[in-house]
Amino acid sequence: LQWLRNPGPQHERRTLFGDMVCFLFITPLATISGWLCLRGAVDHLHFSSRLEAVGLIALTVALFTIYLFWTLVSFRYHCRLYNEWRQTNQRVILLTPKSANVPSTQQSLLGLQPPKRNSKETIV
Repeated sequence: LQWLRNPGPQHERRTLFGDMVCFLFITPLATISGWLCLRGAVDHLHFSSRLEAVGLIALTVALFTIYLFWTLVSFRYHCRLYNEWRQTNQRVILLTPKSANVPSTQQSLLGLQPPKRNSKETIV
């Protein structure tokens, strides 16, 4: 969620936002277009116009192939950006055990007080 809020430089934000909008717009459009092409192919088969039916089926296959290719390329690109972001944006908390021999005043001087934990941090 942190990456979605701040994925990095401005051009990466625009690309992520643009791809999300395109995905939300193109997915229903491709689905409806494919359904209409297949429906038309079935209608043409009933009227024995096989050439037009084959053309509509080929158009449907091409449409879904291009859609799946774009989705895969876009997804892999954003996964790569996320992995790069994750490698450079880690929050690590080092917990040190309390020593029984060290008085509490010395623990605070040594910085051995338990840190305040944020809900977004992971204890390692």
